[in-house]
Formats: sequence, C-alpha cells, structure tokens
Amino acid sequence: MTLFKEHDLGTPAKPGEATVTIEVDGMPVRVPEGTSVMRAAAETGIDIPKLCATDSVEAFGSCRLCLVEIDGRRGTPASCTTPVAEGMKVSTQSPKLEKLRQGVMELYISDHPLDCLTCSANGDCELQDMSGVVGLRQVRYGYEGENHLGLLKDDSNPYFDFTPSKCIACSRCVRACGEVQGTFALTIEGRGFDSKVSASAGELFMDSECVSCGACVQACPTATLQEKSVIELGMPTRSVLTTCAYCGVGCSFKAELRGTELVRMVPYKDGGANEGHSCVKGRFAFGYATHPDRQMNPMVRDSIDEPWRVVDWETAITTVADRMREIQAVHGPGSIGGITSSRCTNEEVYAVQKMVRAAFGNNNVDTCARVCHSPTGYGLKQTFGTSAGTQDFKSVAQADVIVVIGANPTDGHPVFASRMKKRLREGAKLVVIDPRRIDLVRSPHIEAQHHLQLKPGANVAVVNAMAHVIVTEGLVDQSFVDERCEGFDEWASFIQRPENSPEAAEAVSGVPAADLRAAARLYATGGNAAIYYGLGVTEHSQGSTMVMGMANLAMATGNIGRDGVGVNPLRGQNNVQGSCDMGSFPHELPGYRHVSDDAVREVFETLWQRPILAEPGLRIPNMFDAAIDGTFRALFVHGEDIAQSDPNTNHVFSALRAMDLVVVQDLFLNETAKFAHVFLPGTSFLEKDGTFTNAERRINRVRPVMAPKTGKHEWQIVAEIAQAMGYPMSWNNTSEIMDEIASVTPTFAGVSFERLDKLGSIQWPCNDNAPEGTPIMHVDGFVRGKGHFVPTTFVPTEERSTRKFPLILTTGRILSQYNVGAQTRRTKNVAWHPEDLLEIHPHDAEVRGISDGDLVSLSSRVGETQLHAVLSDRMPVGVVYTTFHHPVTGANVVTTENSDWATNCPEYKVTAVQVGLRRTVAPSQAAEPAEALVE
Repeated sequence: MTLFKEHDLGTPAKPGEATVTIEVDGMPVRVPEGTSVMRAAAETGIDIPKLCATDSVEAFGSCRLCLVEIDGRRGTPASCTTPVAEGMKVSTQSPKLEKLRQGVMELYISDHPLDCLTCSANGDCELQDMSGVVGLRQVRYGYEGENHLGLLKDDSNPYFDFTPSKCIACSRCVRACGEVQGTFALTIEGRGFDSKVSASAGELFMDSECVSCGACVQACPTATLQEKSVIELGMPTRSVLTTCAYCGVGCSFKAELRGTELVRMVPYKDGGANEGHSCVKGRFAFGYATHPDRQMNPMVRDSIDEPWRVVDWETAITTVADRMREIQAVHGPGSIGGITSSRCTNEEVYAVQKMVRAAFGNNNVDTCARVCHSPTGYGLKQTFGTSAGTQDFKSVAQADVIVVIGANPTDGHPVFASRMKKRLREGAKLVVIDPRRIDLVRSPHIEAQHHLQLKPGANVAVVNAMAHVIVTEGLVDQSFVDERCEGFDEWASFIQRPENSPEAAEAVSGVPAADLRAAARLYATGGNAAIYYGLGVTEHSQGSTMVMGMANLAMATGNIGRDGVGVNPLRGQNNVQGSCDMGSFPHELPGYRHVSDDAVREVFETLWQRPILAEPGLRIPNMFDAAIDGTFRALFVHGEDIAQSDPNTNHVFSALRAMDLVVVQDLFLNETAKFAHVFLPGTSFLEKDGTFTNAERRINRVRPVMAPKTGKHEWQIVAEIAQAMGYPMSWNNTSEIMDEIASVTPTFAGVSFERLDKLGSIQWPCNDNAPEGTPIMHVDGFVRGKGHFVPTTFVPTEERSTRKFPLILTTGRILSQYNVGAQTRRTKNVAWHPEDLLEIHPHDAEVRGISDGDLVSLSSRVGETQLHAVLSDRMPVGVVYTTFHHPVTGANVVTTENSDWATNCPEYKVTAVQVGLRRTVAPSQAAEPAEALVE
C-alpha cells in the first residue's frame, strides 16, 4: 500500500457513551463528556491546527495554535484543553483566529532552521504542514537576536538523533516518555526562552534513563527526534501492516519502506496489543534480517567435521527426505522426529507438525514452549479447562490489585509493562513475588506495596500460604465458588493445614509471615485483582503445581471472568501461544486435543488421509536420551537453537552428535547448526505471510514486507519434504493453511485471513458463538464447565545448595536482548548489553574475593562457564543471577536436567552453583565444536 498515516484526533478519547452535543462550524457532533473541543471537531472531519497536541498523550495547551471561538465565551480558548459542554457552538475559522495563528507560527519559524528542502523530515514535518495550513507567507523577525540554532546535536543513541536546534519545546516527547512509556527520562529544563528538552539530568540520550522505546521520536512534530534510518535512507513512501516477531505482546507495526528497502517500523495506533506503543526491539532492532551472517542458500555435508557445501533446493530437500526414509528403514518409524518454533507463524508450525504426523508417521513432535510455558498449558487446563490466559491486555486498566509473579515485564514485555505502570500511577496496588528486586518494585512514580522476595524454588509454598490466609480468615468469595466451581471443600481442607500457613512458608521461602498475610489480604479484598506471571513460575520442578495454585487463588476470591482480573501468562516469544495451539506437543493435536481420543484422530485422519498413532510421541528431553541410547537417529529442527536454549548443554551436545541426521532450518548458522548435516535457510518475519498468536490469544496477521530472500517460504519447504517422502502435502498460499486449521480446530473455527483483515485481529475462541473472538475468558462459566480446585502440595526441589555448590543461580532476560540473542545480537542493541553478566550480592562477592567487573567462573554439578561479575543487592545473599543471550557465555552449560513433574519443562530458575575468580580455560567454550565452515 501507499504510506499509511492514521488520523490524529488531537487528544485521547474519553470513555463512556456519547451524551454531549455541540456544533462545530455549524456541524453537530455528539461525544462523551470530557471530550476536548479539538477531538469533537476532528470527529466531524474538521482538523484544527495544532503542534503540541496529539491523541496519544493528554492535552497540554502550550503551542496556542489551536485557538477557537466559542459563542458566549470571551477570548480564544485552546481547543485541546477546553472540554465540550452541551449546546456549545464553536467556530474554528475567522479572520481573528487566522491572524493569531499566523503570529504564533511566525514566532516558531523565527527560531527554526530554514532547511526544509534538505531536512530529513521534509514531507513528514508537522511544523512545515501547519505553516501551510495557517497561511504563513513571511517571517518578519530576523536571526539577529538570541536563538537556539547553535545547539549541538546528540547522536549518541544508535537508532535516533536529537537535534535541539529544531526543537519547538512542545513537550510532546516529554509527555510521551511519561504518560505512554512510563520511564520519565525526559523533562523540560529551564523556563521561558531557556526552555529545552533534557534527557535525565542534562545527559546524552545514551547515558540517560531513556529505554529507546521510540515514543518520543513518534511524538515529535519536527525533525528534532528522528530515526537515523530516515536520515540515511530518506522518507519512506509506502507501508505494510504486520506484527512484531519478538516477545509475546505481539505489537502491530507499519513497516515503512522506500522502494524495497525497509526504512523504519512505526507502531500501529489501532494495534489491539500495543495501541501505538513499542519497545527498542520491535521498533528499531530489525537489522538482523539483512545481516551479512544470514544464510541464503541450502547447504549439506556428510559429517559435522566437514565443511558445508552449497546446493540447490531440490538437492537439499531430496537429501532430507531420502536420509529420513533410510533411517526409518533401519531403525524403525519412531527413530525420527521434529521440533517446531515459537518464532514462526501458526501456518508454518501447523505444517511442521503435520509433516511429522503424516509424513514421518509418528507423534515425535515437540516445541520450544516445552522449555518455557508448558506448565501453563497443563495447569490452566486442569483448573479452567483451556490452556491459555484469561484476559486481554487492556483489562489491566480495570485492575485494582496487580500481582506480578516470576516475571520482569519492564524487560521482558515492555509494552505491556507500560500499560501496567500507567494503571499503577492511577492508584492500583502492586505485589511483586520474585527473588530479585526487579524495576517494578520501585520505579518513577510507582512502588510495590509488597515485594515478597522468596528463595528460588519456594513459589508453591508462598501461593499456598496466601490461600491459607484467604480461607482461614473468611476472605473466600463463597457465592462465586458455590456457583462456578467444584472440589472446593477438599482443597479448603488441604490448604488450612498448618504446613500451608504463612509461618510454615516463612521457614522455606524466607518471606516474613506478616508480609504473606498482608499480601493475601490485599489480593482478596482490594477489588479487581489480576495475576501476571512469567518463566519464574513455569521453569521450576513444580511449575505446573504453581500454575494450579494461582488458579486456585483466583477462583477462591472470584477474580475470574471479567475485566481487571484473571490469571495471565506473559509468553516469552512471539508465537509461543500459537505453536502450542497448533499441536506441537507429542500428546496433543491442534486445539489441545489428546491423540488418544478416537473421535479427534478420526477428524485428522479423514482430512490428512493418513493414520495417526494413538500413543504420544517423544518429548524433547526424551529425544535426547533416546539419541544417546541409539534409538532416535534423526531430527528436524525448525527455527530453534536447542544447543543454546536447552538445559545441560553438554548433554544436548552429546545427543546431537549421536544422531545420523540433524536438519536445521534457520536464518543463521546457530549453535545447533554446528551439529547439523543439512541447513535450510529460513525467512525473517519481514518475509513471512501468516499469523502469530500472542499471550492474550490475539491472532494477528503477519504480512510480507518483501519476497523471501531465499526463494521459498518455510511452509513450502516443509511441504516439499513431505512430498519427497511420499506424502502429498501442498497448499497454494498461507490463507489455505489457515482455512485448514480452522476446519479442524474448534477454537479457530471462525478465523480466516478475510476476517482478520476486516477486524484487525481476533482473540480465540472464535466460532459461531463468538464470531469476533473472545477478549475475556470464562465470563459466564469455565470452559471445562466448573472451575476445578486442585490441592497443590509443596514439594521442595531436589536441586539444593551444598557445601560444594552453596549458591543458587536463577536466570532471566534483559530489555535490549531477546531469547538466545540470535536476532538482537546482530543489531545495534549490543550497545546496551554486549555480554551476559553475573549479578552477585556484595556479601557473596566479598567472601570470595570478587570485585565488580572481575571475570569469574560459574560452576554446577553438570558444567562450568565464565563471565564477568557485577556486584548487586537486587538478589538476596546466596542467590546469583544471569541472562542467557550470548552463546559464548553458555549459561545453560551449568543448568541441570531437573524438570517440571508434569511437563518436563526444565528447572532453569534453580541451579546450585559455586562462583570463584577466573580459571585458565572456559569449559563451556572447550566443549563446543569448532565453528562451522562453508565450502
């Protein structure tokens, strides 16, 4: 399409029914109470000139360009700050207003560089536009007096420049940083003529508290804040609406291009998940798609010790199919399998699991969601009846109490975190349950009422203690429980036991009993209470138990089935939800239906014309064990780097080395590709055509910004492998794949590309009962009928600190990097996080002779690595923390094979370790194979 620009209505919409009628230039309009005159006029199609006003932030009234006349009122009030009143008659045009506006604009232009023709914002500058709108033809004031034209440019940020000589001090960037992002990194320094935008305390942007979300750049009406890509490449001329491929928030973006070259990503104002906001990754970190490291050609080799040979697509696909069949002929039908990707589209994931079941003839398919959110699927299905979160993101605006458990939204899900912080600034109360003092515990204008700083591994004890208080103190919503739930009496009897009391929990969690009681009372009595959680809940040996414990808490207090409540997983990757929806687990077909169900299998067997085994296949850890045992011989890895992301790296290396055939489909020769025999180049999200499903069950279209640079879509490659193996599998386009998904998956029954294009996005379930989707789940009843209370016995993890390994390691993410870093490490985001660091408490560092910045060894019972230490009191004594974004660190070298009892989700968050000053050789590096060569 041509360059698409949303209509800016000047000020934000006000909630409520349209009850106030006014006239604007003789045209009647009916709007909600509190609406500004400017917005009311815009809704009639009359755009009042403006510079400081934009509908993403509250009105400020500083530019004095939007003056109007109102019958019966003196003067010329600013339309942006004037609310409507019943019967008001407004005039937006008159000789008097024209003269005033021209005078205001003349003053702006008199202190502005006259370089419009060479300015990077030429054609996209509101100051330029408004000069024309108000009819300014001359400027009577010269540059002889004081001005701001000599102010120096700040180009310290990797992605945008700040040119203060072009600033008009409208404060839009300042307000966007505070109101939209919630960082408050910008301010207006000085008064009058000395007013200027300042980052933090007069620092460079790169040295300030700015998180590079781009809200200030988007809000700026001039070229003061401008993307470097626009300065370098020129203003874009066309745009394509698509979806971000980073975290599970699923932000909608306008990809803006100049010819075939992507210039910038602009967050889409009508995006259901982000509503015009973004983070540094989604907005700026798209350069990996054209990075020189990206592989564009298929490659094969007979042994991982040999260099790669570039081949054509036919040779690569034939090689995969022939070797897969040969291995099955020798070792049996179950000797091969596949892994789907949570970074790929629903359509691509569906194609891979179909290939495994129909062409491979087994259920040996699993997904990276196994190592992050599989306990979510199990726990919520047992209690609520469906394997997904309950709310849409907007729901947090109605929450009175917010509980964040094992998640760090400001780093992992920053756009949702901005929504949350806005609600907290409005007065909602916050409880943070986390071993680490994350930013949300105390940030500008927000502070948690309670930070329950528990020991890693004690989640279930803490949630049980909160439930104990709610039951024993009579805080249960009994009417909700009686009407909507089952199993309460058994659960209540269990939860009242002394071993579940806050006093008992204090002994194992380290959280004072008084704090547990206070947090429980707040959750139960504070109004709408919502739980948001992350991998700090699921990546434990009791991950599934904890999910059920949180569900019990929500049901007992009636915090399910309306806005502002619920149990909400914050998914890590862009399509974790979708990859699970599409049947990526060995025991479930699309729609979370078990392979043992004869009726379900019949649906797929009829469509696919192939029998489906009734027995579940191998999970990822089972595949690794079987490979080492010699019974599992070949693996198709679609868009995942299991050699970096899975636990106990040396065990993974051994399993991959033991296989006869490893096929990797990816953008880059990643760590797993070092063990591969066939490499199939993949497509970036800019080339994909399909859908992603985010953490709120929102299905968003992913539209191709450009044709596949490799010559093939990933779903086409998968289909051709299946065909080469003798199974007829093909589609003409991805719309046909979605139609097939809808035909066999009840929650997707009403989904189609046509409907998505019409509605923008859809939250499943989407069917005849909910043709436009389901924002809030379990409104009138639970999916399973009645909500099911499940006793959640606390079982301490087997991973304990010892004299040899006295510290506990827990892991997490950082804002600028994503997952294993394959994408973000190939962008300028490395300016913020060039390496993984080990956070260690000053006490633990002192007794080991470690100083800030020292290179230290990190060892566990399974492996050892090295990284630099950072002294920090964010963790309690005895706990250390690191991220896992850089393969050279190999953090998963030290994580163990302990896993969740129900799903085998690895226990990344609890590893007994020792930390000491650096040794000579880094075992993690020594264990890696040599870099792969390309012949």
